[in-house]
Amino acid sequence: MPSQSHRIEHSPAQETLPPVEPCTLVIFGGSGDLARRRLIPALYNLLLDGLLPSNYVVLGLGRTPMSDEEFRAAVRDGVVNHSRQALIQDTWNVFARHVFYLAGENDDPQTYVRLKARAEELERTFQLPGNRIFYLSIPPSSFTPVCEGLAGSGLAGTSTARSPYARIIVEKPVGRDLASAQAINAVTGRVFDESAIFRIDHYLGKETVQNLMVVRFANSIFEPIWNHKYIDHVQITVSEAEGIGTRAAYYEEAGALRDMVQNHLLQLLCLVAMEPPYSLDPDVVRNSKMEVLRCLRPITTKDVERYTVRAQYTEGTAHGKPVPGYRREKGVKSDSITETYVALKCFVENWRWSGVPFYLRTGKALPLRASEVAVQFKEIPQILFNANAQAPQAPNVLTLRIQPEEGLSLRIVSRVPGTRAQTHPVEMNFKYGEVFGRPSPEAYERLLLDVMAGDASRFMRRDAVEASWAWITQILEAWEKQGQHWLPEYEAGTWGPVEADRLIQSDGRSWRVL
Repeated sequence: MPSQSHRIEHSPAQETLPPVEPCTLVIFGGSGDLARRRLIPALYNLLLDGLLPSNYVVLGLGRTPMSDEEFRAAVRDGVVNHSRQALIQDTWNVFARHVFYLAGENDDPQTYVRLKARAEELERTFQLPGNRIFYLSIPPSSFTPVCEGLAGSGLAGTSTARSPYARIIVEKPVGRDLASAQAINAVTGRVFDESAIFRIDHYLGKETVQNLMVVRFANSIFEPIWNHKYIDHVQITVSEAEGIGTRAAYYEEAGALRDMVQNHLLQLLCLVAMEPPYSLDPDVVRNSKMEVLRCLRPITTKDVERYTVRAQYTEGTAHGKPVPGYRREKGVKSDSITETYVALKCFVENWRWSGVPFYLRTGKALPLRASEVAVQFKEIPQILFNANAQAPQAPNVLTLRIQPEEGLSLRIVSRVPGTRAQTHPVEMNFKYGEVFGRPSPEAYERLLLDVMAGDASRFMRRDAVEASWAWITQILEAWEKQGQHWLPEYEAGTWGPVEADRLIQSDGRSWRVL
């Protein structure tokens, strides 16, 4: 694979970017952390890269009283501390002239009267055509009053993907079980056409996640062997080094299964397991992913102990700092059975993947922050270079690293130089930063640009959200029927409970060391 000495400055094949029309972006929860740390820096980077539309307005709406200037100062601090590219004062001054703020409560009808008046005033000032995007960076409990307020005030406009359009972005998690997800989808669906609803999962905007389809469908060496005949198993890992921090109130209601598996890990599984789409049309791609969810073998009460592990971290050390046990974190109930770690063994029951296990794991307070998809191929026959049954050859593994350093590697077996016939596994590594000579865009940059362009291929469709929740809800209900009052534990700063090791070791396999 290319090394740093073969840096690519200009790719010969560039993805055609869809046209982006001038628009107004309204951020509900504009005074919150997501807007300051992710959304505004993403928009600023799009401006630096010349990808924002020719004209635009960013209007933050939040509960905290602030003037336009105070809001600009707050989000400027976010750009200084969290932007992918350094703040350039002249560019910031240009950007800041398009940034505004309005204080209001989400459940107050007068908020929407004032919001409409402000939006129309700004659209006249900046000569905008009336295209509007509403970003709901707020708790799901506020979705209903917001959608009703947008509809009642006429802010939602035509609520379709046509111009002038009105689009809505919904942050994950979309619900906490199947029933609540269906309720949220019903609320948004009453006001917005499905083509105008963008359910955002920032993992789907990461470079390596996008590269999964390219690796599979743009390289003839992989797709012919991407099936049960050649692949032994797949491991998907999303490891978080931090504990819950200040998010106890949210995490107590969510847990690792709802917080990470329902969206991030299942979407990665879909990209690994999907059939080749016949085009890159958003619904064609999403149809292929939906078929994977339909083929997932249910994990019901009778086999939940066999195929799932949940656990909580206990007191330990992470990055040299002491971490209290989960039940001792501020805001956590002393008898909580909320899982901070989950491991699953699941199967995609179709012709391509028959009998191939997919092992999923995610957790808090693990040794490092890392995410990867590892596809392990079957062992070679036990002859020639693999004749020693006591020391079998290491299998070939294709690993796609999502974070912290995006790239991929392929493990092969090579001959060791010398007079003796010795072999040794070696890694062929590809790193985005080294090869392309520039940092990858942040996930929110790509996803916000997609919404402006009306490209929904990287967003979850209503049926996929409900299908994934249907699968997850069965596990939640099975856990509830178990009636456990304690969970297996693992020390903070370690790789999880021994029960998770047993889950995979019972099949003669082991978790990868990240």
